[in-house]
Amino acid sequence: MFSGKAGGRPDVTVTAVLFDMDGTLLDSEKLWDIAVFELSSALGKDLTPEVRESTLGNSMMGALRKVYAHVGVDATDEALAGSAGWLNARVAELFGEGLPWRPGAKEALTMVREAGLKCALVTNTERALTEMALDTIGRDFFDATVCGDEVDATKPAPDPYLRAASLLGVDPSRCVAVEDSPTGTESASSAGCAVVVVPSEIEVPAGARRTFRTTLDGLTLADLQAALV
Repeated sequence: MFSGKAGGRPDVTVTAVLFDMDGTLLDSEKLWDIAVFELSSALGKDLTPEVRESTLGNSMMGALRKVYAHVGVDATDEALAGSAGWLNARVAELFGEGLPWRPGAKEALTMVREAGLKCALVTNTERALTEMALDTIGRDFFDATVCGDEVDATKPAPDPYLRAASLLGVDPSRCVAVEDSPTGTESASSAGCAVVVVPSEIEVPAGARRTFRTTLDGLTLADLQAALV
């Protein structure tokens, strides 16, 4: 366990680091962009950048309901299920063509693992697509993974981060989450985690126990400890 004294509370140490996936570890939001824009057009109306932005970090169904509201189509359970199936299949195709890393992300994971800290992946993406992404990221980095279809309420609810902390056997208040979106940041904050925020697509509001960076390049153990304020 790391017990650095650089910043943060000297009597409290980081026990685990909880990483978001899309937009944080992987530059995959651009692939979701392709699929969501295609789906909206197929439903009868081109998606606007503003509506797409509002879906970032959402659960699958949460994002689809916003798309359906935009195009003016009745969001029945059957229609949503059909669109979810199509979207998952299309994104799987795009994932299969290659997933680029976000700057510094792989090095950050390596640093956390080499330091002996517990680590979890916490994503709103469903398990099937997450398993594909883990082929790129590497499963050995994580002691636990939590996906959007494995919790009662997805981000921005605290459930995903609370589940990750429970699986790791740690106190959420001694965890540092790494996030890129307002939705994910709210989820981690409401679970009691400190958050290192690296915005990828949209601005994230400031808040208690939120530390902002422009990239994960150069992230250190001292940085994680300093975030735990």
